[in-house]
Amino acid sequence: MKKHYKNGLVKTLFAVLFVFGLGATFYIFSKESDLNFDLSKDITDKKQNTVILSEIELAQKDILDSLNTLKLAYDVALLEKTSLSQQLEIEKKNVENLMEIIKVSKNPSSQQIGLYRIQLSDLKNSLNSNVLEVKKLKSQNKNLLTEIESQNVVMYQQKAENDTLVSKQKKLESTLKDASKLAMNNFKVVALREKKSGKELETDKAKNAQKLRISFTINGNSIAKTGKRVFYIQVLDQKNKVLGEDKLIEFGNDKALVYSFIVAVDFQGKPANVYGVLNSEEGNFPKGTYFVNFFDKQEIFGSASITLD
Repeated sequence: MKKHYKNGLVKTLFAVLFVFGLGATFYIFSKESDLNFDLSKDITDKKQNTVILSEIELAQKDILDSLNTLKLAYDVALLEKTSLSQQLEIEKKNVENLMEIIKVSKNPSSQQIGLYRIQLSDLKNSLNSNVLEVKKLKSQNKNLLTEIESQNVVMYQQKAENDTLVSKQKKLESTLKDASKLAMNNFKVVALREKKSGKELETDKAKNAQKLRISFTINGNSIAKTGKRVFYIQVLDQKNKVLGEDKLIEFGNDKALVYSFIVAVDFQGKPANVYGVLNSEEGNFPKGTYFVNFFDKQEIFGSASITLD
């Protein structure tokens, strides 16, 4: 009886241990399965996060590359030096600012990347609009340059014609001026002695020479200015001293003349003989050679000389 009881107790205890063992085994496998599931899920999440992060980095790089392309496009547009240059500089600065913002941005979110893409799109549209305007201005400038070149050709031709006319005018004026000048010749100087009767005779003797008669002829000129003409006579002795009135006249152009006397004539375009007389202050002229210069204002137009023995 006791033996039967012991066998039953053992069987019961064994059954309890068996059930507990199965439960423990199930629990352990269950925990292991949960742990494996959690680890698998964590790895999957990490892989998904890595993929997302990689896509963001690629998007960030792609946006930076596009912005750099925009910057280069603005550099090219600025080379045209149009009236939009200042606006283009501002747009280029906007591109550079966005590039700096993206470069310093660490692990940007998808929302930030989306915002960058919108800004990139706006900058592209602005560039396209500016490029079209630059092309339009460039075309206008080209047409304007063509028009200016055409006008320059016309102006050059007109200037050449004007220069020719001016040259002809100056040549004509010079010709008229030269033609209107009076031509003088027959420059003479003779010594005279006066007889008691008043008659004057030529002499070459110094002791007899009481006066010097100086004369010249004006040729006829129909286009020369008519009216009173004044000429200045300068007589120099052997010591280069100016005889006669010995007066100084200035002509207002830093030129002056010391003359012996003045002769005047009423010129009317026809030939005219002009003369003047220089009297000796001492009754006669000393021996030697005397030089006579004829002036029309400050310009000398003739000369003569006489030697008295």
